[in-house]
Amino acid sequence: MHLDLTADQTAFRDELRSWLAINVPSDLAPAGTPEGFAQHVAWERQLVDAGYAAIHWPTEYGGRGAGPVEQAIFEDEYLRAGGPERVTVVGHNLFGPTLIRWGTDEQKDRWLPGVLEASVIWSQGYSEPDAGSDLASVRTRAVRDGDDLVVDGQKIWTSYGAYADWIFALVRTDPDAPKHAGITFLALPLDTPGVEVRPIRQLDGHTGFAEVFFTEARVPVANVIGEVNDGWRVAMTALEFERDAPAAAPARYERDLNELVAIARARGLSGDAVVHDRLGALAVAVACYRSHAERTLQTLVVGGDLGHLSSVTKLAWSELERDLYEYGLELLGPYGEDLDQAPGIAGPAGWRMRYWYARAATIYAGTSEIQRNIIARRVLGLPQGA
Repeated sequence: MHLDLTADQTAFRDELRSWLAINVPSDLAPAGTPEGFAQHVAWERQLVDAGYAAIHWPTEYGGRGAGPVEQAIFEDEYLRAGGPERVTVVGHNLFGPTLIRWGTDEQKDRWLPGVLEASVIWSQGYSEPDAGSDLASVRTRAVRDGDDLVVDGQKIWTSYGAYADWIFALVRTDPDAPKHAGITFLALPLDTPGVEVRPIRQLDGHTGFAEVFFTEARVPVANVIGEVNDGWRVAMTALEFERDAPAAAPARYERDLNELVAIARARGLSGDAVVHDRLGALAVAVACYRSHAERTLQTLVVGGDLGHLSSVTKLAWSELERDLYEYGLELLGPYGEDLDQAPGIAGPAGWRMRYWYARAATIYAGTSEIQRNIIARRVLGLPQGA
């Protein structure tokens, strides 16, 4: 962090840094495998026991009441220490904070402890085959029958859906309402009769995503978060949490840039002027992103609301991630396709797997095109085209 930290923030950073240095595991299997997912959940419970699971949650819900600076410190230090992928990110960073804002007291008492303790893993049911970037086009429907909603439809690209216990989903409860209305935010267990989860096997052979099918799945109306037909507002809250700066720590891209420099040296390209130019341009982009993230933190520290400015952050980190990994694969050259190892280069297979995943960075949480539209219309106030 380049911000001026208070004495308490410095103490938190030093405490966290010491704990991570001792406890971060280095040999977990990939999270997209059954074995690896179980190992990652066990690690998450270590974070719970140490009080680092969801530090930004209010203390009354089991968090530390940490502000945005402390949250950013955690993300930076976690990445610098080589912390593994967080499989609770949907629950801790999206569902939990959204439930705290919109849920009833009964819902909070019912769901938040399991989310915090990593005893219940959540997935996100937004995207559908015909409703990705155009999220308001969701067709999964829910029809009220007494105290239940009967759900029929399909979700796709549900993160950790193959291993999750619950899903929060957008369902259409009023097909005659305007496009962004008539949508409801609904929580349901994935073992509900009529729910079928089909893992999606990716290029790396792992199943970190799944398709979820609903066929007359009955869910209590009490599982609606917010109001029936007002789920769009609830969903946008979750997306703001997904797109903000602390969630995409600058240290992540600084780490990647350092790996690129190491690859260039290992391949004997450290004296190549073209390589210098490309790495220099990426270094500038990484530094600009850190400056943007710190400016965003300053806004949050004084109680500001990012609102649609979160789209600026999302556009910045997703395109930076894509550019870093595209150049990484180019810099690896023939070793980019090596399935085992490359002389003098650490983990080419791991870099390649991250490259594949980075292809989705400009798509999930809203495509770059959608972010540019939001920035143009809602931030800059530009007129819409004819």
